Amino acid sequence: MFGLFRENVRIAIDSIRSQLLRTILTIVIIGIGIWALVGILSAVKALESTISSDFASMGANTFNIQRYEFGVRVQRGNQRETQKINPVISYNDAREFLERYEFPYAQTSLSFLGTASAEIKFESEKTDPDIQVLGVNEHYLENTGTKVDRGRAFNYFDIENNNKVALIGSDFLKGLFKNDDPINKTISIRGVKFKVIGVLESKGATFGNNQDLKVLIPIKIARSIFTQSNINYTISVKVDDKAMMAGAQDDAIVTFRNIRGLNPIEENNFGIERSDDLINRIASITGVLEVSAWIISIITILGSSIALMNIMLVSVTERTREIGVRKAMGAKRSTISTQFFIETILIGQFGSLLGIFLGIITGIAFAAIFDFKFALPWGALIGATIISFLTAVLAGSYPATKAAKLDPIESLRYE
Repeated sequence: MFGLFRENVRIAIDSIRSQLLRTILTIVIIGIGIWALVGILSAVKALESTISSDFASMGANTFNIQRYEFGVRVQRGNQRETQKINPVISYNDAREFLERYEFPYAQTSLSFLGTASAEIKFESEKTDPDIQVLGVNEHYLENTGTKVDRGRAFNYFDIENNNKVALIGSDFLKGLFKNDDPINKTISIRGVKFKVIGVLESKGATFGNNQDLKVLIPIKIARSIFTQSNINYTISVKVDDKAMMAGAQDDAIVTFRNIRGLNPIEENNFGIERSDDLINRIASITGVLEVSAWIISIITILGSSIALMNIMLVSVTERTREIGVRKAMGAKRSTISTQFFIETILIGQFGSLLGIFLGIITGIAFAAIFDFKFALPWGALIGATIISFLTAVLAGSYPATKAAKLDPIESLRYE
C-alpha cells in the first residue's frame, strides 16, 4: 500500500515537472490568496498586540479622566459637523479632584507631559533633544502598570517635599550611562539637577514613540520647570476590586462634573476611558480587518481553484494515452484517481507554502517598519493550510473522476 502511494507521488511530481510553467502559474495564484490572508492577518496581529499591550499598560482596574474620549467626538449643528472643543484639564481641576474624590479603596495619580524634546545631561555627556519628561505623583507608577527595574520608586515624601529625584527609562543604560550605574548619579534637566533613584523596566516603542527614553520627576517640581500655558493633566484612578469599577467611575464623573460646574442637562466636557474598553474597541476594529482579510483571500483562492481545476483537466486530456496504458497494465480506477488527487493536493500545498512564506515576510516587514511587535497568526496559518487542502480536493475531484472513467481502449487510440 505504501509502495503504491509512493509511486503515485513520484508520478505526480514527474507530471508537475513536465508542465512546469502552468504549474508555477497555478501555484502563484494560490499563493497570492494565501499571501493576502496571512500577510494581512500578520499585520493586524502585530498592530493589535502592540496597541493592546500599550493600552494595557494603563494598569488593571484603572480608568483615566482626560480631555477627550478615545476617538473623535463630534456634534451636529446646522446640518454640518463641528468638533467639540473640550477645555484642558488644568492643574486646579486635577488638584481639586484629588482633594474631593474619596471613593473607598481607590487611589488617584496625576501626571502631565512637560516636554517631548528635553536634553538630559550627565557630567560631560548629554542626550539628543528628544527625551520625554513627565511630572507625576507617587501613584503614577502603580496606576499605569509601570515597574522599577532597579533602585526605588517615588514615595509620598518625595512628592510632598519637592525632592529633586528622578526615574529614568531603560534606554539611558545604553547611552548616557553606558559605563556607569545610574543610581544616585546626578542628571540635569533645563539646568535643574536631579538625583536618579531608579530605572524603569523596558516597555519598548509604539508608533515610533520610545517608552524607554523618558524621565519621571515629581509633579510640583515639574510645574516649576515647565510653565507653558494650557498644560493638560491626566487623572488616573485605580480601584482594588474590579467589581467596584463602575461605582468608582460614576462617582468620578459626578465629582468632576461638579468641579467643572456643569448643570444636569449639560454633556460632559471631558472624557473618561477604561483600559479594557480601549482594548475591546481595538479588538472590534481589528476583527473587521480580519474578516476582510478572510473574504479577500477566499475570493482569490476560489479563483485559484478554478485555475487548478482547469490545469488538471488539461493534464487529463494530454495524458489520455498514458492513462490508457496504465489501465491496460491493470491499474484500477481508484489508482488513477488517487494519482490525480495527489498531484492536485501537491500543487495546492506548494501554493500554500509560498503564500505562508510571503505572508510571514510581509508581517515581519510591516512590524519592522512601524516598530510593532510581530506575532505569528497561528489561526491564519492553520486556516491557510486547511483552505488550500480543501481547495485542492474540490478542484481535483472532477478531473480525477474523469481520468478514472476513461475507457482504456479509447484512451490507447487517442492521439
